[in-house]
Amino acid sequence: MSEASIAAREFSAEHAQQLAGAGVHPVLARIYAARGITDAAQLDTGLPGLLHFATLKNIQPMAVRLANAIAARQRILVVADYDADGATACTVAVRGLRLLGATVDFLVPNRFEYGYGLTPEIVQLAARQQPDIIVTVDNGIASIAGVQTAHALGIEVLITDHHLPGDSLPEALIVNPNQPGCAFPSKHLAGVGVMFYVLLALRAELQARDAFSHQAAPNLAVLLDIVALGTVADVVRLDTNNRILVEQGLRRMRQGRACAGIRALFNAAARHIAAATAADLGYMIGPRLNAAGRLEDMSLGIACLLSEDETAAEVMAQRLHALNAERRNIEADMQAQAMASLEHIATTESYSLAMFDPGWHQGVIGILASRLKDKFHRPVICFARGNDGEIKGSGRSIAALHLRDALDIVSKRAPTLILKFGGHAAAAGLSIREADFPEFVSLFEQTVQALLTPADLARTIATDGGLATNELTVALAQAINAQVWGQGFPVPSFDGEFRVTQQRILKDKHLKLQLESHGLYFDSILFNRTDSLPAVIRAVYQPELNVYNGQTRLQIKLEHWRDGSMQSDVPGVQVNFC
Repeated sequence: MSEASIAAREFSAEHAQQLAGAGVHPVLARIYAARGITDAAQLDTGLPGLLHFATLKNIQPMAVRLANAIAARQRILVVADYDADGATACTVAVRGLRLLGATVDFLVPNRFEYGYGLTPEIVQLAARQQPDIIVTVDNGIASIAGVQTAHALGIEVLITDHHLPGDSLPEALIVNPNQPGCAFPSKHLAGVGVMFYVLLALRAELQARDAFSHQAAPNLAVLLDIVALGTVADVVRLDTNNRILVEQGLRRMRQGRACAGIRALFNAAARHIAAATAADLGYMIGPRLNAAGRLEDMSLGIACLLSEDETAAEVMAQRLHALNAERRNIEADMQAQAMASLEHIATTESYSLAMFDPGWHQGVIGILASRLKDKFHRPVICFARGNDGEIKGSGRSIAALHLRDALDIVSKRAPTLILKFGGHAAAAGLSIREADFPEFVSLFEQTVQALLTPADLARTIATDGGLATNELTVALAQAINAQVWGQGFPVPSFDGEFRVTQQRILKDKHLKLQLESHGLYFDSILFNRTDSLPAVIRAVYQPELNVYNGQTRLQIKLEHWRDGSMQSDVPGVQVNFC
């Protein structure tokens, strides 16, 4: 485990004062200022603040094409990715297109048989349903061969995606905020967000054609609970536009207006949907939905979200819950194997980690890479055995390294090494030949060393500074709880010194604590640790609400701690809700 230092986020005192002057809680004012908020208007999560679809490249021609397909009663087939973003994007596409009058069905590839994206094999499978148009969601930007196959079979392809494009694009109509020439201000839409925008443009096109002269135009806000789930689960940056989408979806959930599938998933996770938060979506609901694509077939997850029947949705949600439990067991075994193999390796001397085990599960290697990245603070790629002598890798990266760009450099240095790859700055996937694994390890390490400095590998835990004891209140925790937090807009954390006055083991795996500071006592929890803490600690913590027997109390959730009498940091274990 690399050593960590604690550093307070910098912020503009002027912006914090302006926010406080506009009525923002003084502590939240400095928190928002540290996240780039300069005006209270940026905190407005009302739908009128949502960016208009007009600047998305190709969205108007795509809306026209879909409107023509509806008018001609052409068959549309949605081809989805197999993760939570792909599942929610597929659900939004199917629900939304049906609301707007389309004849539509969906197909999601089994990741173990067909791999990722609109491959020629998937197109051949899709052709059995005789679609006139294939609409991709959360994939397609790299599917040059798949689009060519579709065209050869007389099937038109419309691509909706958000992944970074390669050097060449498929010959198809593409809506993707990250494609060259797209002026849409937010580059962080998830795949589900892109599809939602396509539906907004399609509805506007149909309205211009007077398609709703005898009925009200469909209210696409009914899809926002699903949009919110996919946006949070895909861990895209929560810029202002994404925060609006997520907050609006959460409001629908809290108001009891979520779809049957999401309600069932909350029940399966034993979470109260009336108090739904972005953390619930990211740590509780998203993993259960993802479990289908990781271990079996994401069709189950999509069917759950599409279900109009409460009982059927509950049955499917319970199956997803069981799959997630199975996934956690597999992940624990894989992590133990990985740690055992690293015992004799000086990880501090390398800038990256690339690991392969023939017994590892393809559907879980991405989570394993994420865990190892967090533990060693290095880019990590984990591989599992695929078909025909190939191994498939899933990688996660630290902030200082753009993982997809690093893989692009590797592919240019050794053009035959990587068979295919794609992804984002923080996460990417690839395929190589099993025999080429040693060469990949060496070249990836060389590439990462050229892109990073030793300082980039030093773990820094960012906090929002300290709190006066009179600021550490239920009211502050409630104010924090009311906001949408996530990737790029991190949940607030603070650091301070406490005296540990009581501690006991809870449920055989957690520490329940009482902490004291300046004569005030606070309940506290440290998850996944049973060893006793020293008498005095310096802690990084989050104030949260603990509701028990109808009473709401303040609780301090410890994230990281060190002995108050020592200088070096001692990491606590991150909370694992999944």
